[in-house]
Amino acid sequence: MDTLLAIDGLSKHFGPIVAVDGISFRVGRGEMLGFLGPNGAGKSTTMRMITGYLPPSDGRITVCGIDLDKDPIEVRRRIGYLPEGAPAYGDMTPRSLLEFVASIRGIGGDERRRRIDAVVERLQLEDVLLQPIETLSKGFKRRVGLAVALLHDPEVLILDEPTDGLDPNQKHQVRRLLSELAADKAIIISTHILEEVEAICTRAIIIAKGRLVADARPTELLARSIYHNAIGLRLPAAEAERAAELLSSIDRVDHVEEAWRSGDTAQLIVFPRQGTNVLDAVRQKVDEHQVPVTQVYVDQGRLDEVFRELTRAA
Repeated sequence: MDTLLAIDGLSKHFGPIVAVDGISFRVGRGEMLGFLGPNGAGKSTTMRMITGYLPPSDGRITVCGIDLDKDPIEVRRRIGYLPEGAPAYGDMTPRSLLEFVASIRGIGGDERRRRIDAVVERLQLEDVLLQPIETLSKGFKRRVGLAVALLHDPEVLILDEPTDGLDPNQKHQVRRLLSELAADKAIIISTHILEEVEAICTRAIIIAKGRLVADARPTELLARSIYHNAIGLRLPAAEAERAAELLSSIDRVDHVEEAWRSGDTAQLIVFPRQGTNVLDAVRQKVDEHQVPVTQVYVDQGRLDEVFRELTRAA
């Protein structure tokens, strides 16, 4: 895989405070990396260092084979950056902002028109193109910021909360756009929306207290969850106690919990022993004892639970 971003031993100190503590990772062409961590973990600080907005205290950043410390201007040409909050000039319109950014980046003539038209269409900005940015909704401001990041067709995209403020339809559109772009770019997405990582990211990094605590594919992180391969059953509440006792007797079942009870309905979760699958055994036990189950499903794991465990232990 063609490595477009390489981070080696990156650290940032603010006086006695260590915001980022010696993290290292690589991102290749075609990868969409979810960058996760609790508030104050060092995510935004790391992104600001990668994009050249903040100098590191230690470590090395290489973008498309170019050392940021040696040639920061050329690195910035290769990066598209959407910072948190989508800052912009409020009295400008999206059209005038895109024209301004294109001129700063040396994009002119037919190429400028082509690129502006392309990002406007991709992010569906036609209806607000001549409206002052300060009058736009939070979601449209976010889309304008993303258009600015994409305007020069960078090889590396650094996006801080790219779908913040978007409605469900807009989130779907942006996620689809990013998936299309990822084929020939390296994309890093910092987000608090864990479902976004599961939906579109090929890999996820979790940091806590400035340190890297996990680097794996989302499916690998889900496999660490205590809910991975757990069996959920929905059934009448009156049957929950009997069913829990029956299911607990199955070989390879670690324990059974009642997840919730609402009116006449309850849900049980059957936790298998590590590395085992008990779906067939659960179904057989339910059939043998005629337990009136209305729903059975296999839990793939819960990223929020893995996230909590990893960051709490850091």
